[in-house]
Parts: sequence; structure tokens; C-alpha cells
Amino acid sequence: MKKVVIIGGSGAGKSTLAQTLGKKLELPIYHLDAIHWQPGWVPLSREQFIKETEKVLERDTWIIDGNYGSTMEQRLQQADTVIFLHYSTIRCLYGITKRRIAYRNKTRPDMGKDCPEKLDWEFFQWVLKFNRTKTPAIYERLSTLRDTDIHIFKNRKELQKYIQTLPDA
Repeated sequence: MKKVVIIGGSGAGKSTLAQTLGKKLELPIYHLDAIHWQPGWVPLSREQFIKETEKVLERDTWIIDGNYGSTMEQRLQQADTVIFLHYSTIRCLYGITKRRIAYRNKTRPDMGKDCPEKLDWEFFQWVLKFNRTKTPAIYERLSTLRDTDIHIFKNRKELQKYIQTLPDA
């Protein structure tokens, strides 16, 4: 594992998994949210976001967590491993709620600078609809990948068993 893409619903634990794998495998971690969101929740332009992501993809090794359709194709093409956290909607809603409480008035380490945690109705709705609207296209895209190690986890227990099988760097 040298180039790992982690995708899944918000609140599934993509960033936490990236941190765990980064330590275990001694690979650099890149959070797409930290690239996309500038101070005060100002998004990078699509073009600039793509350029910044391309800089990461040029590196020899990486773990990249996040969905962001504008760069999904490039990341999947270059990854040797894809991990899809396909957790239930309830699990993801729980995750974003728990995260909101834990980081109240603070910026998460995997987020852009000066972007304190928030939970608004629009984001809640996005998480609520993710499995229905985004997941089918993810499965379709993953089915076309060749020479890529693909792991799909439906719950944290499955994921933990997998992590335990990985050798340390």
C-alpha cells in the first residue's frame, strides 16, 4: 500500500482511518477538506482545488481521504488501494453529531484552518441522502477499476479486523 484513497459518507470516520493507516504504514496523509476549505469556510475554486490535489497525486506515496467528485477519477486511477466506508445513514448521522459536540467552536485537525466545526441543515440533508444519491455511482466506478485493491466496509467491526491484518511499515 503506497497510494490509498479513503471514501465514504461524512461522519463515517474517513479522517480517523487515514490517521490510523498513516501511523501504521508510515505514509503521508492528505485530507481533502483541509485543501478545499480556506479560513472562514471559504472554498477554493474548483480549478485551484484540482491543482492542489494534483500536487499531492504527484508524490510517491499518500493517503487521501475525502469524496470530492472533481478529483475522484484522478485519485482512483492512481490509487493502488481504495477503502470505501459504506456505513449506514444512521451511523454517519451519529458520526457528524458526535463530531459537532467534540469540536464545538474548534477546528478539527483534518479541516482547513479557522473552520470551526458546524452542523447545519444543508449538511445534515447531504449526509441523509448520501447512501441513496452518491453510493450507486461509487459502486459503479469501483467496479471498473483493475489492478486496484478495493475494500468495502459496512461497519467498524469489519474495518477493525482488516486493520489488524495489516503489517506495520
